[in-house]
Amino acid sequence: MEPEISIKKVVQIIFQSRETSRAKELHAFIDALNEDEQAHLTAIAWVGRGAFEPEDYGAAVQTAYTEATTPTADYLMGMPHLGENLESGLEALGYDVGEVEEDFFDR
Repeated sequence: MEPEISIKKVVQIIFQSRETSRAKELHAFIDALNEDEQAHLTAIAWVGRGAFEPEDYGAAVQTAYTEATTPTADYLMGMPHLGENLESGLEALGYDVGEVEEDFFDR
């Protein structure tokens, strides 16, 4: 199963999570994602922190849908090391974060 969120959006969230001064902007950005994007973002973070294996990504997405009891932005921003978890999750799923980061900075 492929993530149903733009990898560039995930990289943007990684960058914003590293800058505490951008917390409001990050919260608004995550809130603006649709339900599918939020579930996939959560699943990527879970894979990155080891709660799910990459081959269980589909199960992680389903769990994100069924266990979404708090706003996704609140949940994710309360997660220690959100940026690192997202980066590790993307890499575990086979995405080259460095390559996407270069595209991000080329804008």
